[in-house]
Amino acid sequence: MARIAVDSASRTPPWRQVRDQILAQIDEGHLAVGTRLPPIRQLAADLGVAPGTVARAYKELEAEGVLHTARRHGTVVAAALPGRDDPLRTAAETYAATARELGVDVRTALATVQWAFDLTAGTPPKRPAR
Repeated sequence: MARIAVDSASRTPPWRQVRDQILAQIDEGHLAVGTRLPPIRQLAADLGVAPGTVARAYKELEAEGVLHTARRHGTVVAAALPGRDDPLRTAAETYAATARELGVDVRTALATVQWAFDLTAGTPPKRPAR
């Protein structure tokens, strides 16, 4: 894993800086699917931040399906990100940004996508939870 740094003077919360840098490393191909990330306490110590900061970054990435954590095996990269010029990625980023602006949690956002996907496939959709 390439170096991650937290800028304490930044207006971006430290957990978000860690999250964004891990995503960038996956996006750039520095972290492949199956790559094991450092344990929370180790990365926190390396960065000079509280373990909760790294835990939140990992938790957010897990909720997005990018990381997977198993107690015995640690935290690993679970999914590759689509390429930068992928129109599906662009649509997903736009949707995610809109959902965040609306204050929608990730589970509701994903349920809404599933609903829309079923609707466009001609499958009777279940009403998304709100």
